[in-house]
Amino acid sequence: MQTVHTPPSLTPVPIEILLVEDSEADIVLTREAFADAGVLNNLHVARDGVEGLEMLRAADGLPRPDVILLDINMPRMNGLEFLQEIKRDPDLMTIPVIMLTTSQAEEDILRSYQAFAASYVVKPVEFGRFYEAIQALGRYMLTIVRAPLPPH
Repeated sequence: MQTVHTPPSLTPVPIEILLVEDSEADIVLTREAFADAGVLNNLHVARDGVEGLEMLRAADGLPRPDVILLDINMPRMNGLEFLQEIKRDPDLMTIPVIMLTTSQAEEDILRSYQAFAASYVVKPVEFGRFYEAIQALGRYMLTIVRAPLPPH
């Protein structure tokens, strides 16, 4: 039997994801849905915008995320405040941010895009539909999205 060797350049590289979310249930579902969809990822979790900024700005912190999944309604610093803050930061502004929230308010949608969110996804309330939405989002990130390299 012949052994197939994968060249190093073809070795799958996990997507680095920062999930800024305060709901433990949504965090668990997101993690499980990505795993079930076969999305190779390193999911880092911040419970609010303040913690998310600290993680992004820590010198020895997490690897630069390929994408940030961001809830709106959180304590201390909500998602819109977090989004505006990172889009003002030259080192962070090119990270794609996907709003992932239960809010269907037109004002939240408009404010998210005005603050340069890449996408706005409404979390389905029903468990099965939420799970499917996360899996579709994972496939989208794997096959379609191309993020810019970090500034030098």
